[in-house]
Amino acid sequence: MASSPTAHTAVRRPLDTARPLDALRCDIGGPEPLTRVVSDHLRRLGATVRDGGPGDIALGGGEFAPALARTAWGTTGSGIEDEATAQAVTGVMAVHGRRHGAPRGLAVDYLATATGVLTVQGLLAGLVGQARGGPPARVRTTTADRAGLLTVSQYLAAAGADEPEAVEPAPGGPPFLSADGVLFELETLDPGAWAAFWRALEAPADAIRAGWRPFQFRYATACAPFPVDLHEVARRHPWARIRQAAARSEAEVCRLRPLAERAAEDDGADPWSVRALGPDRAASAAGRSAIAPTEDLPLAGLTVLEAGRRIQAPLAAHLLGLLGARVIRIEPPGGDPLRGMPPACDGISARWLALNRGKEAVEIDIKAPRDRTRLRELVAEADVFLHNWAPGKAAELRLDAEHLAPVNPSLVYAYTGGWADRIDDAPMGTDFMVQARTGAGEAAHPAGEPPVPSLMTLLDVLGGLHGTEAVLAGLLLRERTGHGVRVESSLLGAADTLLAPALRRAATGADPRRPAGFRHPLRTSDGWIAPSDGSAAAATAYDVTGMCTEDALDQLRGHGLTATAVTTDLSALHHDPRLSGPIGRDAHGAPAVPDPWSLA
Repeated sequence: MASSPTAHTAVRRPLDTARPLDALRCDIGGPEPLTRVVSDHLRRLGATVRDGGPGDIALGGGEFAPALARTAWGTTGSGIEDEATAQAVTGVMAVHGRRHGAPRGLAVDYLATATGVLTVQGLLAGLVGQARGGPPARVRTTTADRAGLLTVSQYLAAAGADEPEAVEPAPGGPPFLSADGVLFELETLDPGAWAAFWRALEAPADAIRAGWRPFQFRYATACAPFPVDLHEVARRHPWARIRQAAARSEAEVCRLRPLAERAAEDDGADPWSVRALGPDRAASAAGRSAIAPTEDLPLAGLTVLEAGRRIQAPLAAHLLGLLGARVIRIEPPGGDPLRGMPPACDGISARWLALNRGKEAVEIDIKAPRDRTRLRELVAEADVFLHNWAPGKAAELRLDAEHLAPVNPSLVYAYTGGWADRIDDAPMGTDFMVQARTGAGEAAHPAGEPPVPSLMTLLDVLGGLHGTEAVLAGLLLRERTGHGVRVESSLLGAADTLLAPALRRAATGADPRRPAGFRHPLRTSDGWIAPSDGSAAAATAYDVTGMCTEDALDQLRGHGLTATAVTTDLSALHHDPRLSGPIGRDAHGAPAVPDPWSLA
Protein backbone atom coordinates (compact mmCIF):
# COMPACT_ATOMS: atom_id res chain seq x y z
CA MET A 1 0.00 0.00 0.00
CA ALA A 2 1.20 3.51 -0.73
CA SER A 3 2.76 5.19 2.27
CA SER A 4 1.21 8.48 3.21
CA PRO A 5 3.55 11.48 3.08
CA THR A 6 1.61 13.06 5.95
CA ALA A 7 2.62 10.74 8.80
CA HIS A 8 6.15 11.96 9.53
CA THR A 9 7.90 14.89 11.15
CA ALA A 10 9.28 16.63 8.06
CA VAL A 11 8.51 20.33 7.88
CA ARG A 12 6.21 21.14 4.96
CA ARG A 13 7.54 23.54 2.34
CA PRO A 14 5.41 26.08 0.43
CA LEU A 15 4.25 24.39 -2.75
CA ASP A 16 4.89 27.26 -5.12
CA THR A 17 8.64 27.47 -4.42
CA ALA A 18 9.45 24.04 -3.07
CA ARG A 19 12.53 22.17 -4.15
CA PRO A 20 13.52 18.91 -2.49
CA LEU A 21 16.54 20.37 -0.65
CA ASP A 22 15.24 23.85 0.18
CA ALA A 23 16.66 25.14 3.49
CA LEU A 24 19.25 22.37 3.66
CA ARG A 25 23.01 22.89 3.72
CA CYS A 26 25.82 20.71 2.45
CA ASP A 27 29.55 20.68 3.17
CA ILE A 28 31.40 18.75 0.49
CA GLY A 29 34.75 17.06 0.92
CA GLY A 30 36.49 14.50 -1.26
CA PRO A 31 38.29 14.33 -4.62
CA GLU A 32 37.09 17.19 -6.82
CA PRO A 33 36.52 15.06 -9.95
CA LEU A 34 34.16 12.85 -7.93
CA THR A 35 32.35 15.71 -6.19
CA ARG A 36 31.83 18.00 -9.20
CA VAL A 37 28.46 16.46 -10.02
CA VAL A 38 27.52 16.15 -6.34
CA SER A 39 27.97 19.89 -5.81
CA ASP A 40 26.16 20.86 -9.00
CA HIS A 41 23.17 18.57 -8.52
CA LEU A 42 22.63 19.40 -4.85
CA ARG A 43 22.59 23.11 -5.71
CA ARG A 44 20.08 22.49 -8.49
CA LEU A 45 17.89 20.63 -5.98
CA GLY A 46 17.90 23.60 -3.62
CA ALA A 47 20.70 23.04 -1.11
CA THR A 48 23.22 25.66 -0.06
CA VAL A 49 26.58 24.06 -0.85
CA ARG A 50 30.05 24.76 0.46
CA ASP A 51 32.78 23.03 -1.56
CA GLY A 52 36.30 22.05 -0.72
CA GLY A 53 35.96 21.20 2.94
CA PRO A 54 37.88 18.37 4.61
CA GLY A 55 36.38 14.98 5.36
CA ASP A 56 33.06 13.60 4.24
CA ILE A 57 29.96 15.05 2.61
CA ALA A 58 27.30 16.17 5.10
CA LEU A 59 23.81 17.22 3.95
CA GLY A 60 21.22 18.29 6.50
CA GLY A 61 19.52 21.11 8.34
CA GLY A 62 16.07 21.95 9.60
CA GLU A 63 14.25 18.76 10.58
CA PHE A 64 17.00 16.50 9.22
CA ALA A 65 20.04 15.11 10.93
CA PRO A 66 22.98 15.19 8.51
CA ALA A 67 23.03 12.53 5.82
CA LEU A 68 26.69 11.57 5.48
CA ALA A 69 28.48 10.33 2.38
CA ARG A 70 32.01 9.54 1.36
CA THR A 71 33.30 9.18 -2.18
CA ALA A 72 36.58 7.69 -3.34
CA TRP A 73 38.17 6.11 -6.40
CA GLY A 74 38.67 2.74 -4.72
CA THR A 75 40.21 1.15 -1.67
CA THR A 76 43.62 2.26 -0.43
CA GLY A 77 46.41 0.34 -2.12
CA SER A 78 44.23 -0.91 -4.99
CA GLY A 79 46.00 1.19 -7.62
CA ILE A 80 42.69 2.81 -8.55
CA GLU A 81 43.39 6.47 -8.06
CA ASP A 82 41.77 8.35 -10.94
CA GLU A 83 39.45 8.04 -13.93
CA ALA A 84 41.96 6.25 -16.14
CA THR A 85 42.87 3.56 -13.62
CA ALA A 86 39.22 3.08 -12.61
CA GLN A 87 38.22 2.55 -16.25
CA ALA A 88 41.11 0.12 -16.70
CA VAL A 89 40.30 -2.08 -13.71
CA THR A 90 36.52 -2.28 -14.04
CA GLY A 91 36.42 -3.33 -17.70
CA VAL A 92 35.19 -0.01 -19.11
CA MET A 93 38.27 0.28 -21.32
CA ALA A 94 37.72 -3.26 -22.58
CA VAL A 95 34.05 -2.69 -23.46
CA HIS A 96 34.53 0.75 -25.00
CA GLY A 97 37.46 -0.61 -26.99
CA ARG A 98 35.59 -3.51 -28.58
CA ARG A 99 34.69 -1.54 -31.68
CA HIS A 100 38.41 -0.67 -32.07
CA GLY A 101 39.72 -4.19 -31.48
CA ALA A 102 41.74 -3.18 -28.40
CA PRO A 103 41.04 -1.54 -25.02
CA ARG A 104 40.59 2.23 -25.11
CA GLY A 105 39.86 4.71 -22.40
CA LEU A 106 36.87 7.00 -22.66
CA ALA A 107 38.14 10.55 -23.02
CA VAL A 108 35.26 11.79 -20.83
CA ASP A 109 35.19 11.32 -17.05
CA TYR A 110 32.42 8.76 -17.21
CA LEU A 111 33.03 6.93 -13.92
CA ALA A 112 33.56 10.15 -11.97
CA THR A 113 30.22 11.36 -13.31
CA ALA A 114 28.43 8.11 -12.46
CA THR A 115 29.99 8.08 -9.00
CA GLY A 116 28.78 11.62 -8.38
CA VAL A 117 25.20 10.79 -9.36
CA LEU A 118 25.25 7.65 -7.19
CA THR A 119 26.57 9.71 -4.26
CA VAL A 120 23.65 12.14 -4.63
CA GLN A 121 21.30 9.14 -4.68
CA GLY A 122 22.73 7.90 -1.40
CA LEU A 123 22.28 11.29 0.25
CA LEU A 124 18.69 11.68 -1.00
CA ALA A 125 17.81 8.13 0.05
CA GLY A 126 19.11 8.82 3.55
CA LEU A 127 16.90 11.90 3.85
CA VAL A 128 13.86 10.03 2.49
CA GLY A 129 14.41 7.34 5.10
CA GLN A 130 14.61 9.95 7.86
CA ALA A 131 11.49 11.73 6.63
CA ARG A 132 9.64 8.42 6.79
CA GLY A 133 10.65 7.87 10.40
CA GLY A 134 13.80 5.85 9.87
CA PRO A 135 17.12 6.39 11.65
CA PRO A 136 19.92 8.58 10.32
CA ALA A 137 22.31 6.34 8.41
CA ARG A 138 25.98 5.81 8.95
CA VAL A 139 28.34 7.17 6.32
CA ARG A 140 27.29 5.87 2.89
CA THR A 141 30.37 5.31 0.74
CA THR A 142 30.35 5.33 -3.06
CA THR A 143 33.48 4.33 -4.96
CA ALA A 144 34.31 4.70 -8.62
CA ASP A 145 35.25 1.05 -8.95
CA ARG A 146 31.78 -0.07 -7.86
CA ALA A 147 30.23 2.54 -10.14
CA GLY A 148 32.33 1.08 -12.96
CA LEU A 149 31.14 -2.45 -12.25
CA LEU A 150 27.54 -1.21 -12.38
CA THR A 151 28.11 0.43 -15.78
CA VAL A 152 29.49 -2.82 -17.26
CA SER A 153 27.14 -5.14 -15.36
CA GLN A 154 25.26 -6.27 -18.47
CA TYR A 155 28.47 -7.05 -20.35
CA LEU A 156 29.86 -8.83 -17.30
CA ALA A 157 26.66 -10.87 -16.99
CA ALA A 158 26.94 -11.93 -20.63
CA ALA A 159 30.58 -12.94 -20.12
CA GLY A 160 29.49 -15.27 -17.31
CA ALA A 161 26.49 -16.82 -19.11
CA ASP A 162 25.96 -20.48 -19.96
CA GLU A 163 26.19 -19.86 -23.72
CA PRO A 164 28.11 -17.59 -26.11
CA GLU A 165 26.95 -14.27 -27.53
CA ALA A 166 24.39 -14.35 -30.34
CA VAL A 167 26.86 -12.25 -32.38
CA GLU A 168 30.57 -12.84 -31.90
CA PRO A 169 32.13 -9.57 -30.71
CA ALA A 170 34.50 -8.19 -33.34
CA PRO A 171 35.75 -4.73 -34.30
CA GLY A 172 33.51 -2.46 -36.33
CA GLY A 173 30.38 -0.39 -36.27
CA PRO A 174 28.80 2.91 -37.22
CA PRO A 175 28.89 5.79 -37.89
CA PHE A 176 28.73 5.88 -41.66
CA LEU A 177 30.32 8.47 -43.95
CA SER A 178 28.51 10.04 -46.89
CA ALA A 179 30.06 10.95 -50.24
CA ASP A 180 30.20 14.61 -49.21
CA GLY A 181 31.95 13.94 -45.92
CA VAL A 182 29.06 13.79 -43.42
CA LEU A 183 29.47 11.32 -40.56
CA PHE A 184 26.07 10.01 -39.50
CA GLU A 185 24.34 7.55 -37.21
CA LEU A 186 21.53 5.27 -38.37
CA GLU A 187 18.78 4.01 -36.08
CA THR A 188 15.76 1.77 -36.41
CA LEU A 189 14.23 -0.99 -34.31
CA ASP A 190 12.47 -2.47 -37.35
CA PRO A 191 14.25 -4.95 -39.65
CA GLY A 192 11.91 -3.94 -42.46
CA ALA A 193 12.95 -0.30 -42.18
CA TRP A 194 16.61 -1.37 -42.05
CA ALA A 195 16.24 -3.33 -45.28
CA ALA A 196 14.21 -0.59 -47.00
CA PHE A 197 16.84 2.05 -46.16
CA TRP A 198 19.69 0.06 -47.66
CA ARG A 199 17.66 -1.05 -50.68
CA ALA A 200 16.96 2.61 -51.42
CA LEU A 201 20.73 3.11 -51.55
CA GLU A 202 21.14 0.02 -53.78
CA ALA A 203 23.11 -2.03 -51.27
CA PRO A 204 23.69 -5.75 -52.05
CA ALA A 205 20.96 -7.97 -50.63
CA ASP A 206 23.41 -10.30 -48.89
CA ALA A 207 25.09 -7.34 -47.13
CA ILE A 208 21.70 -6.06 -45.97
CA ARG A 209 20.83 -9.45 -44.50
CA ALA A 210 24.24 -9.96 -42.89
CA GLY A 211 24.28 -6.47 -41.40
CA TRP A 212 20.99 -6.57 -39.51
CA ARG A 213 21.98 -8.96 -36.74
CA PRO A 214 25.17 -7.15 -35.62
CA PHE A 215 23.28 -3.84 -35.93
CA GLN A 216 20.43 -5.20 -33.79
CA PHE A 217 22.78 -6.54 -31.11
CA ARG A 218 25.22 -3.62 -30.99
CA TYR A 219 23.58 -2.33 -27.79
CA ALA A 220 24.38 -5.66 -26.17
CA THR A 221 27.84 -6.35 -27.55
CA ALA A 222 29.31 -2.80 -27.81
CA CYS A 223 30.49 -3.53 -31.35
CA ALA A 224 28.91 -4.02 -34.76
CA PRO A 225 31.01 -5.85 -37.37
CA PHE A 226 29.01 -4.79 -40.43
CA PRO A 227 29.79 -6.01 -43.94
CA VAL A 228 32.26 -3.61 -45.56
CA ASP A 229 29.79 -3.24 -48.43
CA LEU A 230 27.42 -1.17 -46.27
CA HIS A 231 30.10 1.40 -45.49
CA GLU A 232 31.09 1.50 -49.15
CA VAL A 233 27.47 2.04 -50.21
CA ALA A 234 27.09 4.94 -47.80
CA ARG A 235 30.26 6.56 -49.18
CA ARG A 236 28.78 6.53 -52.70
CA HIS A 237 25.82 8.77 -51.82
CA PRO A 238 25.57 12.41 -50.72
CA TRP A 239 23.96 13.31 -47.42
CA ALA A 240 20.81 14.63 -49.10
CA ARG A 241 20.22 11.27 -50.78
CA ILE A 242 20.85 9.40 -47.53
CA ARG A 243 18.31 11.57 -45.71
CA GLN A 244 15.82 10.92 -48.49
CA ALA A 245 16.33 7.15 -48.18
CA ALA A 246 15.79 7.36 -44.42
CA ALA A 247 12.58 9.36 -44.79
CA ARG A 248 11.16 6.86 -47.29
CA SER A 249 12.09 3.81 -45.20
CA GLU A 250 11.11 5.24 -41.78
CA ALA A 251 14.62 4.61 -40.51
CA GLU A 252 16.30 7.63 -38.93
CA VAL A 253 19.68 9.22 -39.53
CA CYS A 254 21.48 11.90 -37.52
CA ARG A 255 24.54 13.91 -38.48
CA LEU A 256 27.24 13.76 -35.83
CA ARG A 257 27.24 17.21 -34.24
CA PRO A 258 30.44 18.78 -32.87
CA LEU A 259 30.62 19.90 -29.26
CA ALA A 260 30.82 23.52 -30.36
CA GLU A 261 27.34 23.28 -31.87
CA ARG A 262 25.91 21.75 -28.72
CA ALA A 263 27.59 24.40 -26.57
CA ALA A 264 26.02 27.15 -28.68
CA GLU A 265 22.50 25.81 -28.13
CA ASP A 266 22.95 24.61 -24.52
CA ASP A 267 20.15 26.11 -22.43
CA GLY A 268 21.69 25.25 -19.05
CA ALA A 269 18.56 23.35 -18.02
CA ASP A 270 18.57 20.94 -15.09
CA PRO A 271 19.20 17.33 -16.10
CA TRP A 272 15.80 16.39 -14.68
CA SER A 273 12.60 18.12 -13.63
CA VAL A 274 11.02 17.66 -10.21
CA ARG A 275 7.64 19.31 -9.70
CA ALA A 276 5.12 19.00 -6.89
CA LEU A 277 1.63 18.74 -8.29
CA GLY A 278 -0.85 21.53 -7.54
CA PRO A 279 -3.10 22.17 -4.54
CA ASP A 280 -5.76 19.95 -6.04
CA ARG A 281 -3.27 17.07 -5.79
CA ALA A 282 -2.89 16.98 -2.01
CA ALA A 283 -1.89 13.54 -0.78
CA SER A 284 -4.47 11.31 0.78
CA ALA A 285 -4.20 9.81 4.24
CA ALA A 286 -3.63 6.28 2.99
CA GLY A 287 -2.26 3.87 5.55
CA ARG A 288 1.49 3.55 5.78
CA SER A 289 3.32 0.33 5.08
CA ALA A 290 4.04 -1.83 8.09
CA ILE A 291 7.62 -2.18 6.84
CA ALA A 292 9.77 0.54 8.36
CA PRO A 293 12.84 2.03 6.68
CA THR A 294 16.26 1.09 8.02
CA GLU A 295 19.60 2.83 7.64
CA ASP A 296 20.73 0.42 4.93
CA LEU A 297 17.29 0.11 3.27
CA PRO A 298 15.74 3.60 3.49
CA LEU A 299 13.08 2.77 0.88
CA ALA A 300 11.82 -0.35 2.66
CA GLY A 301 8.03 -0.32 2.68
CA LEU A 302 7.73 1.63 -0.58
CA THR A 303 6.38 0.13 -3.81
CA VAL A 304 7.64 1.02 -7.28
CA LEU A 305 5.66 0.08 -10.39
CA GLU A 306 8.01 -0.04 -13.37
CA ALA A 307 6.86 -0.21 -16.96
CA GLY A 308 10.33 -0.15 -18.43
CA ARG A 309 11.99 -1.41 -21.59
CA ARG A 310 15.65 -2.08 -22.36
CA ILE A 311 18.06 -0.27 -19.98
CA GLN A 312 17.10 3.20 -18.79
CA ALA A 313 13.94 2.65 -16.71
CA PRO A 314 14.80 -0.93 -15.63
CA LEU A 315 18.15 0.26 -14.25
CA ALA A 316 16.50 3.15 -12.42
CA ALA A 317 14.03 0.75 -10.76
CA HIS A 318 16.81 -1.77 -10.04
CA LEU A 319 18.67 0.82 -7.96
CA LEU A 320 15.49 1.75 -6.10
CA GLY A 321 15.14 -1.95 -5.30
CA LEU A 322 18.68 -2.07 -3.94
CA LEU A 323 17.67 0.75 -1.58
CA GLY A 324 14.82 -1.37 -0.23
CA ALA A 325 11.80 -0.64 -2.44
CA ARG A 326 9.52 -3.41 -3.63
CA VAL A 327 9.66 -3.28 -7.44
CA ILE A 328 6.85 -4.67 -9.60
CA ARG A 329 7.48 -4.78 -13.33
CA ILE A 330 4.60 -4.22 -15.74
CA GLU A 331 5.28 -6.56 -18.64
CA PRO A 332 3.29 -7.29 -21.81
CA PRO A 333 1.30 -10.51 -22.20
CA GLY A 334 3.77 -13.35 -22.46
CA GLY A 335 6.37 -11.44 -20.44
CA ASP A 336 9.22 -9.17 -21.41
CA PRO A 337 10.63 -10.52 -24.70
CA LEU A 338 14.11 -9.49 -23.54
CA ARG A 339 14.00 -12.28 -20.95
CA GLY A 340 14.96 -14.56 -23.83
CA MET A 341 17.75 -12.40 -25.24
CA PRO A 342 20.96 -14.44 -25.51
CA PRO A 343 23.20 -15.35 -23.83
CA ALA A 344 21.26 -17.03 -21.02
CA CYS A 345 21.89 -18.26 -17.49
CA ASP A 346 19.56 -21.04 -16.40
CA GLY A 347 17.32 -20.26 -19.39
CA ILE A 348 16.97 -16.52 -18.64
CA SER A 349 18.86 -13.72 -20.36
CA ALA A 350 21.95 -12.85 -18.36
CA ARG A 351 21.67 -9.21 -19.42
CA TRP A 352 18.03 -9.07 -18.38
CA LEU A 353 18.93 -10.48 -14.96
CA ALA A 354 21.59 -7.80 -14.47
CA LEU A 355 18.87 -5.13 -14.39
CA ASN A 356 15.79 -7.04 -13.25
CA ARG A 357 16.74 -9.70 -10.73
CA GLY A 358 14.60 -9.64 -7.61
CA LYS A 359 11.70 -7.79 -9.20
CA GLU A 360 8.14 -9.08 -9.22
CA ALA A 361 6.25 -9.08 -12.52
CA VAL A 362 2.65 -8.57 -13.59
CA GLU A 363 1.54 -9.06 -17.20
CA ILE A 364 -0.70 -6.26 -18.44
CA ASP A 365 -1.79 -5.32 -21.95
CA ILE A 366 -1.77 -1.52 -21.69
CA LYS A 367 -3.75 -1.30 -24.95
CA ALA A 368 -6.70 -3.18 -23.43
CA PRO A 369 -9.19 -1.06 -21.39
CA ARG A 370 -9.70 -3.81 -18.79
CA ASP A 371 -5.95 -4.15 -18.22
CA ARG A 372 -5.52 -0.39 -17.96
CA THR A 373 -8.12 -0.44 -15.20
CA ARG A 374 -6.08 -3.13 -13.49
CA LEU A 375 -2.96 -0.98 -13.84
CA ARG A 376 -4.73 1.96 -12.22
CA GLU A 377 -5.64 -0.32 -9.31
CA LEU A 378 -1.97 -1.14 -8.87
CA VAL A 379 -1.08 2.55 -9.09
CA ALA A 380 -3.54 3.29 -6.29
CA GLU A 381 -1.44 1.15 -3.95
CA ALA A 382 1.99 2.28 -5.16
CA ASP A 383 4.39 5.05 -4.24
CA VAL A 384 6.13 5.41 -7.61
CA PHE A 385 5.04 4.76 -11.18
CA LEU A 386 8.05 4.74 -13.53
CA HIS A 387 8.03 4.22 -17.29
CA ASN A 388 9.98 4.98 -20.46
CA TRP A 389 7.26 4.56 -23.09
CA ALA A 390 7.53 6.38 -26.38
CA PRO A 391 6.76 10.12 -26.20
CA GLY A 392 3.03 10.78 -26.08
CA LYS A 393 2.12 7.13 -25.36
CA ALA A 394 1.11 7.71 -21.74
CA ALA A 395 -1.17 10.62 -22.65
CA GLU A 396 -2.70 8.60 -25.49
CA LEU A 397 -3.54 5.79 -23.04
CA ARG A 398 -4.71 8.26 -20.35
CA LEU A 399 -1.94 7.03 -18.08
CA ASP A 400 -0.07 10.31 -17.71
CA ALA A 401 0.45 12.07 -14.37
CA GLU A 402 -2.74 14.10 -14.71
CA HIS A 403 -4.75 10.92 -15.24
CA LEU A 404 -3.18 8.94 -12.38
CA ALA A 405 -3.07 11.72 -9.75
CA PRO A 406 -6.81 11.36 -8.96
CA VAL A 407 -6.23 7.62 -8.52
CA ASN A 408 -3.33 8.21 -6.11
CA PRO A 409 -2.71 11.83 -5.06
CA SER A 410 0.51 10.83 -3.26
CA LEU A 411 2.06 9.21 -6.32
CA VAL A 412 5.53 10.06 -7.59
CA TYR A 413 5.05 9.82 -11.35
CA ALA A 414 8.38 9.31 -13.13
CA TYR A 415 9.20 9.36 -16.83
CA THR A 416 12.63 8.55 -18.25
CA GLY A 417 12.82 9.58 -21.88
CA GLY A 418 15.16 10.71 -24.61
CA TRP A 419 14.98 14.44 -25.20
CA ALA A 420 12.71 16.02 -22.54
CA ASP A 421 11.15 18.14 -25.33
CA ARG A 422 14.24 20.37 -25.32
CA ILE A 423 15.53 19.78 -28.87
CA ASP A 424 13.59 20.80 -31.96
CA ASP A 425 13.44 18.16 -34.69
CA ALA A 426 15.19 15.65 -32.45
CA PRO A 427 15.77 12.17 -33.87
CA MET A 428 14.73 8.95 -32.15
CA GLY A 429 15.68 9.19 -28.46
CA THR A 430 18.08 6.25 -28.25
CA ASP A 431 21.55 6.16 -26.73
CA PHE A 432 23.61 6.36 -29.91
CA MET A 433 21.40 8.98 -31.55
CA VAL A 434 21.63 11.20 -28.46
CA GLN A 435 25.40 10.70 -28.43
CA ALA A 436 25.50 11.76 -32.08
CA ARG A 437 23.25 14.80 -31.64
CA THR A 438 24.97 16.16 -28.50
CA GLY A 439 28.62 15.78 -29.46
CA ALA A 440 29.20 12.93 -27.01
CA GLY A 441 30.84 10.97 -29.80
CA GLU A 442 33.41 13.71 -30.23
CA ALA A 443 34.05 13.98 -26.49
CA ALA A 444 34.43 10.21 -26.02
CA HIS A 445 37.56 10.14 -28.23
CA PRO A 446 40.63 12.37 -28.02
CA ALA A 447 41.82 14.74 -30.71
CA GLY A 448 43.04 13.11 -33.89
CA GLU A 449 40.45 10.32 -33.80
CA PRO A 450 37.10 10.17 -35.60
CA PRO A 451 34.31 11.62 -33.40
CA VAL A 452 32.31 8.39 -33.23
CA PRO A 453 29.77 7.53 -30.53
CA SER A 454 30.89 4.85 -28.13
CA LEU A 455 29.04 1.57 -28.63
CA MET A 456 29.11 1.07 -24.88
CA THR A 457 25.67 2.24 -23.73
CA LEU A 458 26.99 5.32 -21.97
CA LEU A 459 23.81 7.38 -21.90
CA ASP A 460 21.33 4.56 -21.32
CA VAL A 461 23.20 3.69 -18.12
CA LEU A 462 23.83 7.26 -17.02
CA GLY A 463 20.22 8.09 -17.93
CA GLY A 464 19.07 5.26 -15.67
CA LEU A 465 21.15 6.72 -12.84
CA HIS A 466 19.55 10.11 -13.43
CA GLY A 467 16.14 8.43 -13.33
CA THR A 468 16.82 7.00 -9.86
CA GLU A 469 18.12 10.38 -8.72
CA ALA A 470 14.96 12.10 -9.96
CA VAL A 471 12.66 9.57 -8.25
CA LEU A 472 14.49 9.96 -4.94
CA ALA A 473 14.25 13.75 -5.24
CA GLY A 474 10.54 13.32 -5.96
CA LEU A 475 10.01 11.09 -2.94
CA LEU A 476 11.75 13.62 -0.72
CA LEU A 477 9.72 16.50 -2.15
CA ARG A 478 6.54 14.47 -1.56
CA GLU A 479 7.52 14.01 2.07
CA ARG A 480 8.27 17.73 2.48
CA THR A 481 5.20 19.16 0.70
CA GLY A 482 2.51 16.54 1.27
CA HIS A 483 1.75 16.47 -2.46
CA GLY A 484 2.19 14.07 -5.30
CA VAL A 485 5.14 14.81 -7.58
CA ARG A 486 5.98 14.46 -11.26
CA VAL A 487 9.63 13.89 -12.21
CA GLU A 488 11.22 13.52 -15.61
CA SER A 489 14.74 12.58 -16.63
CA SER A 490 16.26 12.05 -20.04
CA LEU A 491 19.21 10.82 -22.04
CA LEU A 492 19.78 14.45 -23.03
CA GLY A 493 20.06 15.39 -19.35
CA ALA A 494 22.56 12.57 -18.85
CA ALA A 495 24.59 13.83 -21.82
CA ASP A 496 24.57 17.36 -20.41
CA THR A 497 25.91 16.10 -17.07
CA LEU A 498 28.62 14.00 -18.70
CA LEU A 499 29.68 16.65 -21.20
CA ALA A 500 29.54 19.69 -18.91
CA PRO A 501 33.34 20.20 -18.70
CA ALA A 502 33.79 19.77 -22.47
CA LEU A 503 30.88 22.10 -23.23
CA ARG A 504 32.37 24.76 -20.95
CA ARG A 505 35.65 24.50 -22.84
CA ALA A 506 33.85 24.74 -26.18
CA ALA A 507 31.82 27.76 -25.04
CA THR A 508 35.03 29.68 -24.28
CA GLY A 509 36.59 28.83 -27.62
CA ALA A 510 39.04 26.32 -26.15
CA ASP A 511 39.52 22.87 -27.69
CA PRO A 512 36.80 20.75 -26.06
CA ARG A 513 38.57 17.46 -26.82
CA ARG A 514 41.37 15.81 -24.88
CA PRO A 515 44.80 15.73 -26.57
CA ALA A 516 45.77 12.99 -29.02
CA GLY A 517 46.55 9.66 -27.37
CA PHE A 518 44.65 10.51 -24.20
CA ARG A 519 43.88 7.37 -22.12
CA HIS A 520 45.39 4.98 -24.64
CA PRO A 521 46.68 1.93 -22.73
CA LEU A 522 50.22 0.66 -23.38
CA ARG A 523 50.70 -2.76 -24.97
CA THR A 524 52.82 -5.31 -23.12
CA SER A 525 53.88 -8.78 -24.23
CA ASP A 526 50.90 -10.39 -22.50
CA GLY A 527 48.33 -7.64 -22.06
CA TRP A 528 47.88 -3.92 -21.49
CA ILE A 529 48.65 -1.40 -18.78
CA ALA A 530 47.02 1.97 -18.18
CA PRO A 531 48.97 4.83 -16.61
CA SER A 532 47.07 7.25 -14.46
CA ASP A 533 46.24 10.52 -16.19
CA GLY A 534 48.97 12.28 -14.20
CA SER A 535 51.60 9.71 -15.18
CA ALA A 536 50.60 9.12 -18.80
CA ALA A 537 52.93 11.66 -20.45
CA ALA A 538 56.01 10.39 -18.61
CA ALA A 539 55.03 6.73 -19.10
CA THR A 540 55.26 7.00 -22.89
CA ALA A 541 59.02 7.47 -22.56
CA TYR A 542 59.36 3.82 -21.59
CA ASP A 543 59.05 1.01 -24.15
CA VAL A 544 57.14 -1.81 -22.44
CA THR A 545 56.07 -3.74 -25.53
CA GLY A 546 58.54 -6.55 -24.91
CA MET A 547 57.84 -6.81 -21.20
CA CYS A 548 55.22 -8.84 -19.41
CA THR A 549 52.59 -6.78 -17.65
CA GLU A 550 54.02 -7.35 -14.19
CA ASP A 551 57.51 -6.22 -15.21
CA ALA A 552 56.15 -3.21 -17.08
CA LEU A 553 54.24 -2.08 -14.01
CA ASP A 554 57.32 -2.58 -11.82
CA GLN A 555 59.40 -0.42 -14.17
CA LEU A 556 56.90 2.46 -14.21
CA ARG A 557 56.35 2.29 -10.46
CA GLY A 558 60.10 2.25 -9.94
CA HIS A 559 60.24 5.64 -11.63
CA GLY A 560 57.48 7.01 -9.38
CA LEU A 561 54.68 6.59 -11.91
CA THR A 562 51.24 5.13 -11.30
CA ALA A 563 49.76 2.50 -13.60
CA THR A 564 47.59 -0.61 -13.41
CA ALA A 565 46.80 -3.65 -15.51
CA VAL A 566 43.88 -3.30 -17.89
CA THR A 567 41.08 -5.85 -17.49
CA THR A 568 40.48 -7.40 -20.90
CA ASP A 569 38.55 -10.52 -19.82
CA LEU A 570 35.47 -9.45 -17.86
CA SER A 571 35.11 -12.89 -16.30
CA ALA A 572 38.45 -12.28 -14.53
CA LEU A 573 36.81 -9.52 -12.47
CA HIS A 574 35.32 -12.19 -10.18
CA HIS A 575 38.73 -12.69 -8.57
CA ASP A 576 40.30 -9.26 -8.99
CA PRO A 577 41.78 -8.16 -5.61
CA ARG A 578 41.80 -4.51 -6.70
CA LEU A 579 38.01 -4.22 -6.36
CA SER A 580 36.35 -2.91 -3.20
CA GLY A 581 33.46 -5.38 -3.31
CA PRO A 582 33.00 -8.98 -4.45
CA ILE A 583 31.18 -10.06 -7.58
CA GLY A 584 28.73 -12.83 -6.71
CA ARG A 585 26.21 -15.05 -8.48
CA ASP A 586 22.44 -14.76 -8.32
CA ALA A 587 19.97 -17.64 -7.97
CA HIS A 588 20.27 -18.36 -11.72
CA GLY A 589 24.05 -18.40 -11.67
CA ALA A 590 24.40 -15.03 -13.40
CA PRO A 591 27.17 -12.66 -12.24
CA ALA A 592 25.93 -10.00 -9.83
CA VAL A 593 27.98 -6.87 -9.11
CA PRO A 594 28.14 -5.43 -5.58
CA ASP A 595 25.80 -2.62 -4.58
CA PRO A 596 27.26 0.76 -5.54
CA TRP A 597 27.01 2.01 -1.94
CA SER A 598 28.33 0.59 1.32
CA LEU A 599 27.72 1.74 4.88
CA ALA A 600 30.66 2.51 7.15
